[in-house]
Amino acid sequence: MRDAVAPAPRSGEASLDRLRLLARLWDDLVRVPVLGRRIGLDALIGLVPGLGDVAGALVASWGLVVAARLRAPASVLGRMLLNIGTDALLGAIPLLGDLFDIGWKAQRRNVALLERWLATPAHAERRSTLVLVAVAAGLAGTLVFAIWVAVRIVGWLLGLA
Repeated sequence: MRDAVAPAPRSGEASLDRLRLLARLWDDLVRVPVLGRRIGLDALIGLVPGLGDVAGALVASWGLVVAARLRAPASVLGRMLLNIGTDALLGAIPLLGDLFDIGWKAQRRNVALLERWLATPAHAERRSTLVLVAVAAGLAGTLVFAIWVAVRIVGWLLGLA
């Protein structure tokens, strides 16, 4: 594992403040009394099939640019990308995705991750690496299981089982 890179000095504070504002607009713009939760433009725009989730991913990508400019390590950038991808992929599911958008606040998660990295770079980098390794292991396990099931089905169809 490479040495933790010291975060950029306060010169990036203005960019981080703009990213915080974007997270508030995108994830927490208005309070919905019936739900007792806050929703933002992400949940509202996400109601437009296809377009809303693509727009959300594009807007969230700006946070990656800010993080890269602040010299965040690859593990933190990867974890931010994972948050964005999760939001875009699961948010694209009709109806369920719209409910998911209310609870999964990718912008807010990414701002918090970036702030944690700025406060304790080594700890945030280590945790991000662990999350990415766990996700990769889960995906690999799912792939192996899917291949095993496919082989069993083909064997059954061919009468080999």
